[in-house]
Amino acid sequence: MRFLLLNGPNLDLLGAREPEIYGSATLAHIEAELSAAAAELGVELRCVQSNHEGDLIDALHRARTDCDGVIINPAGYGHTSVALRDALIATDLPAAEVHLSNLARRESFRHHTLTADVAIGQICGFGADGYHLALTALTRHVRARRTP
Repeated sequence: MRFLLLNGPNLDLLGAREPEIYGSATLAHIEAELSAAAAELGVELRCVQSNHEGDLIDALHRARTDCDGVIINPAGYGHTSVALRDALIATDLPAAEVHLSNLARRESFRHHTLTADVAIGQICGFGADGYHLALTALTRHVRARRTP
């Protein structure tokens, strides 16, 4: 089983960017920890981060043929990108949406994402732990779908 871990704009600055909101862990640290956790679950993880909407969409298109699910932190694009939403739909893969901060406690424009309702679930407010929660939930979801 293989999942795409897709991180959107500015997440390459984790650890340095507003640590009081996003925490002190770097994206490299999160990816390393999550890859190790995935291996324990028997899941391969392909990690992609981009600040460019088209690159994120291209990664989703590639995932259609060789992944079983997507863990996505669309970051700011979650609030603005119809194209990213459409790409998630086009993959026809189960997706778990992650946000490091609690969107409901942020500015009002962050309270809703265009991608949440096309994901199987959304986890927000638990910092880097949200990725681990998403990995566990998505793994269970995909395995349950495969069990007759």
